[in-house]
Amino acid sequence: MTDPKQLVQKLWNYCDILRDDGLSYGDYVEQLTYLLFLKMDDERSKPPFNKKSDIPEKYNWQSLIEKEGAELEAHYIEVLRELGTEDGIIGVIFRKAQNKIQDPAKLRRLMVDLIDKESWLSLEADVKGDAYEGLLEKNAADVKGGAGQYFTPRPLINAMVEVMRPEPGMKIHDPACGTGGFLLSAYNFIAKNYDLNRDQKYELKHKTFTGNEIVPMAARLCVMNLYLHGVDGEENPISSQDSLKKNPGGIYDMVLTNPPFGRKSSETIITEEGKTAKKDLTIIRDDFWAKTSNKQLNFLQHVRSILKINKRAAIVLPDNVLFEGGAGETIRKKLMQTCDLHTILRLPTGVFYAQGVKANVLFFDKKAASEKPQTSKVWIYDLRTNIHFTLKENPMKFEHLQDFINSYNPQNRYDRKENERFKCFDYGDILKRDKTNLDIFWLKDESLDDLENLPKPDILANEIVEDLEGALEQLREISDDLTNKD
Repeated sequence: MTDPKQLVQKLWNYCDILRDDGLSYGDYVEQLTYLLFLKMDDERSKPPFNKKSDIPEKYNWQSLIEKEGAELEAHYIEVLRELGTEDGIIGVIFRKAQNKIQDPAKLRRLMVDLIDKESWLSLEADVKGDAYEGLLEKNAADVKGGAGQYFTPRPLINAMVEVMRPEPGMKIHDPACGTGGFLLSAYNFIAKNYDLNRDQKYELKHKTFTGNEIVPMAARLCVMNLYLHGVDGEENPISSQDSLKKNPGGIYDMVLTNPPFGRKSSETIITEEGKTAKKDLTIIRDDFWAKTSNKQLNFLQHVRSILKINKRAAIVLPDNVLFEGGAGETIRKKLMQTCDLHTILRLPTGVFYAQGVKANVLFFDKKAASEKPQTSKVWIYDLRTNIHFTLKENPMKFEHLQDFINSYNPQNRYDRKENERFKCFDYGDILKRDKTNLDIFWLKDESLDDLENLPKPDILANEIVEDLEGALEQLREISDDLTNKD
């Protein structure tokens, strides 16, 4: 079987059986991750590969496949627990792993009928990788499970990579990598657009990509996603450390990222009364321009810090980053002074699995210290006004971003032309705006005048829901602030 769609369907059909036992989509993909990794490690240790396995023999695939019933269940639990203590990629895959398949007969059927029958290493990397990516997308679409927070829409990722144009030899990083979408898109772009020699191919697969992901589930899905595409690093490419806690210095050529939604950084504490509460975390780093508990503002400062001079970044950020006062205003001014913030893409609603999100993509180049501001003009592309997407009935596709790509002119972004949706704003004019507000729009909302041609009721309903979700998020933050002050 070499069709990734068929492979996804085959794997997904079995999920329906396990759903009857209360297994969520996310639980299922996690269990598949553990078992697929063990099976492929087993294949790699046999002819024609004959590679040494780093998995202890008593916890490998063969140790599982020869057992059944209660013995299989007990051993599987032991395997997950013990491998979670290992170093490197094995430790990331199995960190805090738990058995969610309560029926040992179904666990054995999953292993014997579905996984063991396939020779996974004989499949092309793009086949098994695309199959796994398909499972991740299905998992993300399961909004009730909350998995969508780890999944940036692939058309948006691919469009961002298309204009950023990563090159061989670069060090490419995502400090909030989720399931690895940006890293894989950059890998695919380089592999398809450059004729690489053997050494360059090795460097691309093993020395180019790194990321951070603090959520164990997302980290293991990311590592497996990269692994199935043949991108695994000489050591584990994904760190489980919090990106914001450390300043590694300017070491990356390109940063592509979509930091997690939710404005505040916080940690759970135990009060004197024994109750749990949230405490805002204000990140203090000497390389940051402003102290704030706003997670997105901190990620923006972090991304700027970890870039090499004259290197590039693209980061997805919510609207508040463009207009918030205080630390937000300070950071916007400093960003334009020290970097060339040359492009902003205003994203439409209805493209993220997390509702209530109005976001933008900021594209900037880090520059050397200078008395003169490094930003002279900011080009803004409005993909939001009078554009309506929904996740199911009218999802955003790559072709919807084609005009943005053409307008961006990645071959020579210094030769651009204004059009209806793409406008240029001078740095001096932006500084005159209240709080250096970068939330700039100029297109007329047609629905305000043309009541007879309003968007369909379901689209309007979705937009209302998204606005309410956004308002609720802000109210929760205000409530948390007031509670913490008491």
